[in-house]
Parts: sequence; C-alpha cells; structure tokens
Amino acid sequence: MAPQPLPRWVGVCALASISALFGSNHVAARVAFEHGANVQTAVAFRSAGTALFVLALILAQRVPLALPRATLARAGAIGLLLAVQSYCLYSAVARIPVALALLAFQTFPMVLALLTWAAEGRRPRPRTLVAMPVALAGLALALDAAGAGGSVKERWNEIGAGVLWASAASLAFAGVLHLTERWLPALDGRLRTLVIMAVVAAVTIVASAATASFRLPADATGWAGLALLTLLYGSGMIAFFAVLPRVDALNTSFALNFEPVAVLAIAWVVLDQALAPVQILGMAVVLGAIVFGARK
Repeated sequence: MAPQPLPRWVGVCALASISALFGSNHVAARVAFEHGANVQTAVAFRSAGTALFVLALILAQRVPLALPRATLARAGAIGLLLAVQSYCLYSAVARIPVALALLAFQTFPMVLALLTWAAEGRRPRPRTLVAMPVALAGLALALDAAGAGGSVKERWNEIGAGVLWASAASLAFAGVLHLTERWLPALDGRLRTLVIMAVVAAVTIVASAATASFRLPADATGWAGLALLTLLYGSGMIAFFAVLPRVDALNTSFALNFEPVAVLAIAWVVLDQALAPVQILGMAVVLGAIVFGARK
C-alpha cells in the first residue's frame, strides 16, 4: 500500500530542507577534491557509507530484507541511474565552481516535468509551469552566473565541460525521480535507500578498482571533507527517499532549487562571504517562486 501523501506545503518544505543537506554535501566535496580525493572516491564513500548505515538501521529494527525480484530489479535500475548522476555531478563540481555546477544541474525539475508529461500525459500544474523557470532565473541572479561583463559566454571554453557534466546529471536525476515515483511508490523507504545506494556503491567500487582510479585525500582536511560529505549526503538521501513517495514529484521537485541558495546562505553566514545586491534579489526570487508553486 502506498504511503499517505503529505500536504503540498509540508512536502515542499521537506524537499527544500533536504536540498540544503545536498548543497552542504557539495561544498564538503569540493574541499575533499582540493585536498587529494577524486570523484570516484567521493561517490564510493558516500554511497557505501549510506548503505551500511541504512543496513544497520534495518537490522536493528528487524525489517524483513526479502523483496520481490521485479521490485529488486527496478530498484537496481534506479541505482544505476543514480550512479551516473552522482559521477556526472561530482565531475562538474570538480571542474567548475560549485555554484555554476548546481545552476546547470537545477534544470532537472523542468526535465522531469517534460519527461512525465511525455511518458504519462500528466501535465504540471499551471503554478508549477510558472514557478520552475522563475526559480531558475532567480538562481542565475543569485549565483551571479553572468559575472562581470557577461563572462559565461567568454569563459565557455573554461566552464563548458563542467556545465555539460552537470546537465547530464540533471537528465539522470530527472530519470531517478520519475522512475522512483512510478515504480517504487509502496516500497519501504529504508529498503529503497539500501538497494539503490548499495548499487551505486558497488558500481563505483568495481569500476574504480578495475581502472585503479581511487585517490584518497592527502591530508586531514581532505579526510574531514570526505567524512562530512558522506554524513551530509547520507542524511539527505535517506530523508529524500523517505519523502519522495509521499509527494507529487512533478509539482514539488522545483523546491529542490533551494539547494544553491542554501549554499550561498551557508557561505554568507559561516564563511562571511559578502553577497552582491543582485544575488540577494535572486535568492528572494527563488524563495518567492517556491512559495508561489507550493500554494494550491
């Protein structure tokens, strides 16, 4: 039996909170990358750490592990897609500023809307169709994507590869959202998280071992970043897969656009990084779009 749906406001607030965890994880990932770790190591640690924690939780709560073969296969397929998303997004974060990588990635709500519309004929709510592009425009302001003098075009040769990696992650994550909502609505969130994260970890570890591409952090700061990204990502992913079946992903996923705003806010408060007025305006636009889309 499918879990009881959450009220729209509750679902939007939950997804926005989860997006803050994901955003913090990407900041920690950048620290780990700058201190010796690589993408494969980060994906393997965070996925394996999440899977092991959820497994311990399941065993402690005596949750039956048996799953129908079809359900297991579907969860495994979603895990493969999430492995692609993880590798692509961390590849973007490793190449370009986190803010720009997240801006390109945040196109996934629109990709999800188009995918769901095409596959199921389910059209997004009018408010959602307005909120998604407005939120994306607000992100462009908040992240100061153009920079001084319209530098995105001028720097395409510098940032193009990272933007393409992030765009590929957007496509993959839209697929994860669509298939999870369609294939696994009634599956216990703990089992869903365990199978999907175990697949991501296994694929990453096997591929990295086969190519001898693991690279561990070079110092204590790098290890701290790796540990923190594992904790933040694991917490966010556990909450995400618990909440996702209880919300209408088609009409609430735009709330995840809060992720880059959360990153900016963290940098503002913790790192004392000043924000330009246009960035504050952009943050207000994103929050306004989320509030607008959450209303009935």
